[in-house]
Amino acid sequence: MKDTLEYLRETDFPILRRSRLETLQVNLGYLCNQQCLHCHVDASPRRTEIMDRGNIDSIIKFIQKQKIKTLDLTGGAPEMNPHFRYLVTSARELNVRIIDRCNLTILEQEGYEWLPDFFVENSIEVVASMPCYLQENVDRQRGSGVFDDSIKGLKKLNAAGYGKSESLKLDLVFNPQGPNLPPSQNELEPAYKKELLDKYGIEFNQLLTITNMPIKRFGSTLLSKGEFEGYMQLLKQSYKHENLASVMCRTLLSVDWRGFVYDCDFNQMLELRSDFNNGKVHLDDLMTFDFHNQDIVVMDHCYGCTAGQGSSCGGALID
Repeated sequence: MKDTLEYLRETDFPILRRSRLETLQVNLGYLCNQQCLHCHVDASPRRTEIMDRGNIDSIIKFIQKQKIKTLDLTGGAPEMNPHFRYLVTSARELNVRIIDRCNLTILEQEGYEWLPDFFVENSIEVVASMPCYLQENVDRQRGSGVFDDSIKGLKKLNAAGYGKSESLKLDLVFNPQGPNLPPSQNELEPAYKKELLDKYGIEFNQLLTITNMPIKRFGSTLLSKGEFEGYMQLLKQSYKHENLASVMCRTLLSVDWRGFVYDCDFNQMLELRSDFNNGKVHLDDLMTFDFHNQDIVVMDHCYGCTAGQGSSCGGALID
């Protein structure tokens, strides 16, 4: 796989500084039951990196010390971490909002039948990958049969009460098929809702559009096809200064499966360590650290979050 890091280092992206830390985004490991083309984590069934119990306990302690409001769980498939249930129930005891970034097909995996009920019991917000409402597009991007299993997973979540009110929130994620910016989130959402309801009887709360980052598997594909330079030009030409105020890295901290800290999930995948304490730093060393006004490590991939309507793990920044 070709690495795009050397093409991203030289940048004129504006200086960014952190505001109040509110969200801890934790990568519980790269193990996944899928292997998607757009995955910036390069997750797959072959990966063995998994967060252990010691680092899980550090997450819980950090939440307490820093008074974190939101715990955002990702992977891989975060539910495949053997300590997933322990982390979720411990965080809920601290009255923390929990987001689970679910690939939907995990709900069809043998041994994970308990997930919908567990989600309900712990009031977990589910953010589910659904890059298109057309079968051929989803299977092309995420693998054969993924669309059908995703529909089955969505029906299970609906049956458990998800997507029908704000109390059990189910959001879907759209990713473009190739080197393009996402369309308007507000305009695409009604089409998603109509298509999924009319054809499959599926309901959900909100559609989140997320720009594909020119790193890892997607970045390597761009390089192989000779599309990397053109995509970067598109991101830079579409830059909007007003997106800087609400990019996710200003209120979020990213933690990898080993417990090391980064400014965002994308920097984590590029191993761009934060400047806290001048280099590689573990969560254990930041329990009482003041994150306010700290510099954020930026490179050219940051244009992906500020192009067009903007992009974050919570969808578009403006529309």
